[in-house]
Formats: sequence, C-alpha cells, structure tokens
Amino acid sequence: MIWFSTAVLVGLYLFEHFPGAMVGVGLFTNLVYFGLLQTFPFIMLTSPNFILSCVLVVLNHYLAFQYFAEEYYPFSEVLAYFTFCLWLIPFAFFVSLSAGENVLPSTMQPGDDVVSNYFTKGKRGKRSGILVVFSFIKEAILPSRQKMY
Repeated sequence: MIWFSTAVLVGLYLFEHFPGAMVGVGLFTNLVYFGLLQTFPFIMLTSPNFILSCVLVVLNHYLAFQYFAEEYYPFSEVLAYFTFCLWLIPFAFFVSLSAGENVLPSTMQPGDDVVSNYFTKGKRGKRSGILVVFSFIKEAILPSRQKMY
C-alpha cells in the first residue's frame, strides 16, 4: 500500500502538476511509514518514527486542505486523493494493530512472540474485549449443551 500511495503521488506530480511541496511531504511521510514497518507490529508510541508520522499526517492534511481550497476539483477526486494518499496507510496500521487486542503497542514488549502470546493469554487470565462479545453472542444464539450422565 505504501508503494501504491507513492506511485499515486508521483503520478499526481508528473501528470496533474500537483505542488511539489505537497507531493514531497507525502513522499517523505511514506518514507517514515517504511520506517514504522521495520518494527511492525511493535510500535512504540514514544518512538521518533511514530511521533513524526503523526505530525506528518497533520501536515499532509493541512497542505491538502490548503491546495483544494484554492484549486477546484470534483468532490470524488478530492475524496480519492484523501483516501489513497492520506488515510489508507494510517488506517491500515491502526486496524492491523487493533485486530488482535493484545498486540497493541502498550501491551507487547519487543521480545515477545505475538502469536503464542495471543493463544496463551486466555489460559493465564480472563479474555476481554471483542473475544468476550463474540463468546457471549455465540452462547446466546447457540448455547452449548452440557453432558448429562
């Protein structure tokens, strides 16, 4: 997705003559995203890469709002730019981190194994979050039968 976003930004610069500063900041943001990918799914909230990516997301939005306020483009094209160049990668990082709630940055240490930690967590403690909700729904719809002897 990062490569796709980079190709879109380069194409917008070459064929649509988007401002160099806006495209340059977008390309630099993608470079920072590649840095986040090096340690993924272990993202430290205090790491310079994470903080810089958050700052660059805000800066990208500012530059995009500034540009699209001055230049007219149909709404669908503006939405496509925001979707593919600004929102897709941060949203994918967020969704992939929150897909398994115990691989969130605050609960994992860089040396832990994500998969074995996930499957053994239920044996050490009580599960919470979405697993509890799904378990409750399953029991409400399809209650398990207890064996009678």
